[in-house]
Amino acid sequence: MNRLLQSSVSRGTVVVRAASTTVTTKPPAPNQITKQNAEFDKVTHTGQAWDQSDYRLQRFDISKKSVNPNVAMHLIDQRPPEDCGDKRVVFCDGGHPALGHPKVYINLDKPGVHACGYCGNRFYNSHATKGEDMKIQHLNC
Repeated sequence: MNRLLQSSVSRGTVVVRAASTTVTTKPPAPNQITKQNAEFDKVTHTGQAWDQSDYRLQRFDISKKSVNPNVAMHLIDQRPPEDCGDKRVVFCDGGHPALGHPKVYINLDKPGVHACGYCGNRFYNSHATKGEDMKIQHLNC
């Protein structure tokens, strides 16, 4: 560790010493936070976001919180549904059997788009699904 720059972390207080100066930053107390002055961190894909005085943010005192914007559910949603022709039943295995996705059979008799409950890939029967029926969504588990 550099002798001129030392940092210590204890109970949410960060103290940085450089030569003879000391800078202390401390988050505000929870009772000082109101709806008007609350500053929230980045929202994760599960919807978690905490204000600056929350104790769960202490793990990010040393390193920055990183949130991946490419969540799998958004990437799957960008794929168009697969036209299965006149097939009444299709199966989804996730594309490759070695990926751990079980073989899921999906009934396409009802009009609309049917999603695999395991991976989210979508399928439809072009004979039963016409025009406005593409807005109907089914989840098969």
